[in-house]
Amino acid sequence: MAYFQYRRMSVILWEKQQKKEKKKKEEEGGKHGGERKEEDDVLIPPTNFSMVEDGLYRSGFPDSSNFGFLETLNLKSIIYLCTEPYPEEHLKFLESHNIRLFQFGIEGTKETIPEDVIYEALRILIDVRNYPILIHCKRGKHRTGCLVGCLRKLQNWCLASVYEEYQRFAGAKARANDMKFMERYDVLRIRQSLYSLIYQYHGYGSNKRRLLDREDNLAKPRIKSS
Repeated sequence: MAYFQYRRMSVILWEKQQKKEKKKKEEEGGKHGGERKEEDDVLIPPTNFSMVEDGLYRSGFPDSSNFGFLETLNLKSIIYLCTEPYPEEHLKFLESHNIRLFQFGIEGTKETIPEDVIYEALRILIDVRNYPILIHCKRGKHRTGCLVGCLRKLQNWCLASVYEEYQRFAGAKARANDMKFMERYDVLRIRQSLYSLIYQYHGYGSNKRRLLDREDNLAKPRIKSS
C-alpha cells in the first residue's frame, strides 16, 4: 500500500508543479508579445525519470536534450552515482544554474553496492539544504534504485514495497544482488546521524534554521560546485 500511495502522491505533486510552470511560461510569453516557438514548449525528461518525494527526483543520465526539462525542476543539487567524470557540457549547465554536483563513484557492475558510499549519499539526501535534488546513474536502474531503496527503508517502507519500486524501474534487468543488498542494509547508522541533525536543529538554544551534519571525521564525497 505504501508504494501505491507514494505513486499517487507523486503524480499529484508533479501535475501541480507542471501547471505552475506552464502558467509562469504563459505569463512570460505574454510579456514578450505572446509569440513563442512550438518547440520551446517541448520538454524531454531523462530516461527513467520519476519523482521520489516532493523535491527529490531520480532518472538515468540526462543528455543535452533534457536540459530544458531539468530547468523546470529548479534543482539545487545532483547526486551522480558513476565513476566516469561528468561531461564538460553538463558541468557548464550546472554552473550556469548554480547546481551543486555530489559524485559518488559506484562501478556499474553486478557486484554489491558499497555500504559506505550509500551512507554518504543518504547523508546528502537528509540535508534539506540540498533540495530540490536529482539522483541519477547511467540508466537510473541499479545504483539509483539501491540508493532510493535504502532511503525507503529509512522511511520505514516494508521490504515488499521497496522491491516493487526497485523492480518498476529495473524491469527485466533487476538484480538479485541489489535486492539482497537493500534487504541487508542497516539503516541504524544513518538514523543515528539523522538524530544528531534533529538535536542540532532543536538547537539547545541555537538559532540555526537548517539541519547540519558535523561528522567531519568521515570520508567526503567528490563535490563540484559552481
